Amino acid sequence: MCANHTEITPNPSHFEDSEEANQAPAHRDIAWNDYKDLIKGMRFFDPHIHMVSRTTDDYQAMNQAGIVALIEPAFWVGQPRTGLSTFKDYYSSLVGWERFRSSQFGIKHYCTMGLNSREANNEPLAEQVMEILPLYIYKEGVVGVGEIGFDDQTPAEEKYYRLQLELAKEAKLPVQIHTPHRDKKKGTERSMAIALEHGIDPSWVIVDHNNEETVKSVLDQGFWAAFTIYPFTKMGNERMVKVVEQYGPERIMINSAADWGISDPLAIPKTAALMKMRGISDETIRLVTYQNAIDAFGKSGQIDVSDFESGYAVDQSAKFHGNSILRGGQQPAPVKDSLVIN
Repeated sequence: MCANHTEITPNPSHFEDSEEANQAPAHRDIAWNDYKDLIKGMRFFDPHIHMVSRTTDDYQAMNQAGIVALIEPAFWVGQPRTGLSTFKDYYSSLVGWERFRSSQFGIKHYCTMGLNSREANNEPLAEQVMEILPLYIYKEGVVGVGEIGFDDQTPAEEKYYRLQLELAKEAKLPVQIHTPHRDKKKGTERSMAIALEHGIDPSWVIVDHNNEETVKSVLDQGFWAAFTIYPFTKMGNERMVKVVEQYGPERIMINSAADWGISDPLAIPKTAALMKMRGISDETIRLVTYQNAIDAFGKSGQIDVSDFESGYAVDQSAKFHGNSILRGGQQPAPVKDSLVIN
């Protein structure tokens, strides 16, 4: 091996060696375009989506599907960050460029700030990140501390989870918990127990990435139960329909968590259409795809529905630090179903 070459060990899959990873996905041929009319006029709020990983086409499609607001949690970007400056730039993008870019497509952008559980295991860097987090959690548009919690459920992850719970208490912000992909039930129970140990009111905590195994305990203990509609790994929307049929809409919300992996930024409107097809009431759909997210994260004092409920005028020629989304004199909102690209 060359002396200047550093061998990089790839990070494990979320489902490495798990039974779920080896299951063949079951595809259903229900064409989305055939069911768009079912949700016509509905508004949606995606409380967990990583737009730094998405394209302007995604923003345009989300707007057209009725998504009027979203929350972008700070998360692991796919490879380990190597220094504090990369965290600074990333956090700055969540309250800066991404907020601006979202506004250019008529979608109100909020975010949560935190040190993700995977990178909490790099303790020398994690210590530095904890020193700068207070500089960002008080920024305009920050509606919570998150996503934080457990990944491999290590002592380091618990240490920085606890520190960030205290940070959330000081800032009077909701907490957005990432539940682990492996040994989810144990990690979910541990996450909730620690939050209660720190004296945090469960109504201020959104427990994310739930499934059928965790939902009852989360709701019984008074926490918010968020569900991620993410292909093949977390929850499919047919399963989600059954969860809502069983538990109703109280303290349940749906998100896409769309990121750099195989994911769908239209997961919420698609799930709403499927719920409509299965006879779930419009009010229940409104609660789990819109209102509950506003109520949970609105405790931050940062969400004003008048900012997005009736839509707002968009000037796509506007600039952020001298840059606009219209590159080289482009025209706004091109027609994406045209064969000819002008």
